[in-house]
Formats: sequence, C-alpha cells, structure tokens
Amino acid sequence: MSDYFLRAKLFKTKKRLGQNFLIDEAVIDRIVEEVNQDDTVLEIGPGAGFVTENIVNKAKKVYAVEIDEDAIEALQHIRTQKFTLIHNDILKTQLKDLEDTTFKVIANIPYYITSPILAHLLGEIDDLDNDNRKRINEIVLMVQWEVAQRLIANENSPSKQYGLLSILTQFNADVELIQKVGRRSFYPAPKVDSALVKITINKEPKVKVEDYTFLKRVTKACFATRRKNLKNSLLNAGFKKDAVTKTLNDLNIPENTRGETLSIEKLAELSEELKKNNA
Repeated sequence: MSDYFLRAKLFKTKKRLGQNFLIDEAVIDRIVEEVNQDDTVLEIGPGAGFVTENIVNKAKKVYAVEIDEDAIEALQHIRTQKFTLIHNDILKTQLKDLEDTTFKVIANIPYYITSPILAHLLGEIDDLDNDNRKRINEIVLMVQWEVAQRLIANENSPSKQYGLLSILTQFNADVELIQKVGRRSFYPAPKVDSALVKITINKEPKVKVEDYTFLKRVTKACFATRRKNLKNSLLNAGFKKDAVTKTLNDLNIPENTRGETLSIEKLAELSEELKKNNA
C-alpha cells in the first residue's frame, strides 16, 4: 500500500470540488518527467501535494494555485524558497501577477471546470493577444478520458468527440495524448478513467483570417446544432440565406454537410467566404 494512498485517506476530500488525488507513483513520475530544471511551473489544484513535492525538487520555481483551505494547510510541509503557494481561484488568477516569465502549467482539474480553465489559459479564438496564453509554453493536463478524447479530436473523429472544446484547444496549440490513466490511480477512485494530455502552445494561431470574431461566430454556429446540416445551422445563427447558399456553392460544400466534419482550416475558409457574401 503506497504512502500516497495512506496520506490521501487522511485528507478530507470534498465532492463539490471534484477532488480525486493522484496516488499512482508511476503516473506521478511520468508527470515529473515533463518538468525540466529551467522550468517555472504553475500547478493548478495541487491538492495534498503529491505531484507538487516531486516537481519542486526538479523545477527552477513552482507556483501553486489552490482554492481549498484544507489543501492549503496540507501543503505547508513543502518548505523551500522555490515554492510559492497562492490561495485563490485559478479563474481569478492572472499569470502576469505571479511573475513576468513563461510558465509550464501542470493541472489535475475536475471535469466540470475543464472548459472554463482552458478558456482562461488559452483565450477564445478571437482573443489574439490573450496575456495568459502568451506566458505559457506547455500545459500538462490530467482530465477525464472522455474530455481527453475531445481535446485531441479532429474532423475525422467520431462527431460526439470533435467540437468547440477541440477547436478552442487546438486553435493556438498542438495537443497529444501522453497516456490513459485508470480510475484506481486516484483516491477516492472516480467512476471513469482519466488521461494525461500535453498541450504545446504555438506562437501563431492555426489559421489566419481577416476577422477572428466572425470566425468564432461561424464556428459556434456549425457546432451549435449537431443534428442540423450546415446550411440550417448557419441560417439558425442569423446569417443571410442567399449568402449561405452562395458560400456553400462557391466552396463546393454540400448543403447537407454537418459542421463537425469541417477541419479548422475548412472552417476558416468558410468564414472568409461567408463574410464576403454576408456583407
């Protein structure tokens, strides 16, 4: 029985915060492998500190943002000048307020808050100058297996996997699956498996368009109603009927195409053409 398991059992976990502590030493070691000695790390939700106490021994500096008071108490055993503990909600934390540097982010976050946290770190697709994203080079993220599949999905994936979360994450980054992580690697054990995912931030977005806010509007329309075809989805979102018909004809896209079959590049092409025709 591992030391992590025994320590996790002593911790009063809170269901409302979605706390499931990683207790699998092999998986913890795999996360630590992603940290280099010149990295300034931002850890989101360190919990009882099982990953934290390993990365502080390797990284140049570690900032940990934690909302739970009991976890703050449990993390007091990590005493080194390289470690800064911040009692705050990550959604209310700006990276520029921590330090003027580039961060590697490590996070084991609950399912219900994955999308808001990624939007906070990466910005929306029309938020080209998002300050948080500019300060991140990589995110190593533990998420539910189903979410991991959505993060890495593309237009060739099953339609229920490829959606707005895929676009949001991949618009300014490359996403890869590191490994699947079984439910027994956590305490308390969740009802589903998880996965470790790496998100590498790019300096430029995947596509260049004239109007990124218009692209966001088109993208949201394409994924808003999965059972509807592309023409109806765009009409539902308020685009002009003649503009939609002409755009789909000009791009040789059949009207009964579904939005979830379009790549990021194809969505950009659709947006550019529709903007011209919808004026």
